[in-house]
Amino acid sequence: MEVARRPWRRQEQMDGGRDRPIGVFDSGVGGLTVVRELMALLPGEDIVYFGDTARVPYGTKSAETVVRFAREDLAFLRSRDVKLIIVACNTASSIALPRLADEADIPVIGVLLPGARGAAAATRNDRVAVIGTTATITTGAYEKALHDIYSGLEIMSRPCPLFVSLAEEGWVDDEVALMVARRYLEPLAEFGADTLVLGCTHYPLLKGVISSVMGGDVVLVDSATETAAEVKETLASSGLLSENDSGGQIYVYLSDIPYRFREVGERFLGRPIESVEQVAGPGGEEREDRCRDMTAGRAASSER
Repeated sequence: MEVARRPWRRQEQMDGGRDRPIGVFDSGVGGLTVVRELMALLPGEDIVYFGDTARVPYGTKSAETVVRFAREDLAFLRSRDVKLIIVACNTASSIALPRLADEADIPVIGVLLPGARGAAAATRNDRVAVIGTTATITTGAYEKALHDIYSGLEIMSRPCPLFVSLAEEGWVDDEVALMVARRYLEPLAEFGADTLVLGCTHYPLLKGVISSVMGGDVVLVDSATETAAEVKETLASSGLLSENDSGGQIYVYLSDIPYRFREVGERFLGRPIESVEQVAGPGGEEREDRCRDMTAGRAASSER
């Protein structure tokens, strides 16, 4: 099937690029929490989201593979005429972002640096805790970014891999989630951090139980929120901020449509997903035989 031309393509020459969309990519669906914050802060912006669900997770791959995948994801978004790209994957942000930013001809923003800046600004006692997936914590990227901002910070990091499964299952405010949070976070609470970085795009869904374990006085820094603020500032300074104040659309593309995607994706996004299209690969064209329109109800579980 032929994919309809997007409105921003027709307006590109007239508006100087302001009405072109923002591009966001992640290895899976977690980056939809970043999209959620973008839509709240910039409701007039169109957003193209690509989730590389056929190759998730990136955290188990070599650095060379992560860079290659990230380049392909970026190329796909560039084919959609985006004006700025967000690397919503913490692994790709920590490994591939410098190369992507150097090679791209449009702004490329990761989720790691905005989160680090937000934490450094928020801490009052110079003790910061960081939680993330095992791959993200192992790289030490948050510690480096935080120490680059202020070398006097004391930092404790801890991987919390089960939080990803809890978020995707929707078990975010029950006894199971609380037990897991206690197991992971009590050492961080004893460390005395007054600021905690949520270093994974899944973790904002667990803010309630995380806060209950860490204590109400501990500031939770959501990288998605910080990234959205940086995107707004970047677009404004570049003259690319949309003049619309409402009505922005989201276009979701995936390299595979997994079972229960709509249920999980809508939980992360916080609103219905009108439609999703499957593409042959990050740099490929739409697969005519696998393109699915959720609105039309064709994403039946038997096809997944």
